[in-house]
Amino acid sequence: MKNLFDFTIVGAGLFGSIFAREIAEQGKTALVVDQRDHIGGNCYTEKIEGIDVHKYGPHIFHTNNKGVWNYVNRFSKFNNYQHRIKVNYDDRMYSFPINLMTLYQIWGTKNPQEAIQKLEEVRVPIKNPRNLEEWIISQVGTELYKIFVKGYTEKQWGKDPSELPSSIIRRIPIRTNYNDCYFDDEFQGIPSNGYTRMFENILDHKNIKIELGVNFFDSKKKLTNASNKLVYTGKIDEFFDYKYGELEYRSLMFKTNVLNGDFQGSPIINYTHKDVPFTRIIEHKHFTKLNSPVTVVTREYPDKYEIGKTPYYPVRDEKNLKIYKKYELKGKKTKVIFGGRLGTYQYYDMHQIVAQAITMASKHKN
Repeated sequence: MKNLFDFTIVGAGLFGSIFAREIAEQGKTALVVDQRDHIGGNCYTEKIEGIDVHKYGPHIFHTNNKGVWNYVNRFSKFNNYQHRIKVNYDDRMYSFPINLMTLYQIWGTKNPQEAIQKLEEVRVPIKNPRNLEEWIISQVGTELYKIFVKGYTEKQWGKDPSELPSSIIRRIPIRTNYNDCYFDDEFQGIPSNGYTRMFENILDHKNIKIELGVNFFDSKKKLTNASNKLVYTGKIDEFFDYKYGELEYRSLMFKTNVLNGDFQGSPIINYTHKDVPFTRIIEHKHFTKLNSPVTVVTREYPDKYEIGKTPYYPVRDEKNLKIYKKYELKGKKTKVIFGGRLGTYQYYDMHQIVAQAITMASKHKN
């Protein structure tokens, strides 16, 4: 198998699939391989009792980039789902992300002026926050930190919040009005027929060949020689045989049950107390407002990552970034294209990966 394709793309997730489509529309050929038995990566959805179940955790598409939004709508119709969740702490329910309703539930503040005044009172003055814990208490104080952040973060990342970068929490809005929508983006939604169908449409092109159940490292030489160019979306440290050491990731475990009726009345409820072993419960039918007599419920458990498990979240703290920079530099000295969360060791939202794949594929027009 020598140069049968223009590109070999390792990974049929979002980056790999979009890159393949863009290359195919340029008239080039692509071999897309994935070690799983399905396309779509962690976005994969499967039908259970007629419900689209997000097998690897919920994915909500949101963006302010109209071009990206129009692009994904080429391959699927999206519903108008806007992400709203609740928090369960010590068996009490709260509105989240933090907004005026949250502050009313805790402190009785009834308008933005009262909320702003209260937050000013409880904030801990820290001139230059050095980590996640310092940043959030400098914004909302210790009580809200304890209810919404501390236990959840310890479970999710397996570290004390004082050991983590503030970038992890800065993505979550803090509001003094009644807006309880998780994202502020203009365009939001979930594919009406599930993400798997969207990926099938993306990869449906005469210039794309797909091979599933293929471990790249079992056939590295063969797959590399199959094309003129290699695109890699897996772990960059694994690609280089852990030459500079292993990068840290966090993994997840999921326990899913089919039940009768409506379990929790919300697509997601976060459980933020450290004594509750899971971080959230997902009720999938609420993503599409499906009127079904049954429901599919998933409990999501944070898990320590070890080789052989699925790496979901890069732990981009100072120590790991130093290691990654070595891999990044080594990667630039090769002809390999690295992309996606694992290939660039970066926590991206979906729209960012779409834009990244389109941009990188455009560099190969000739």
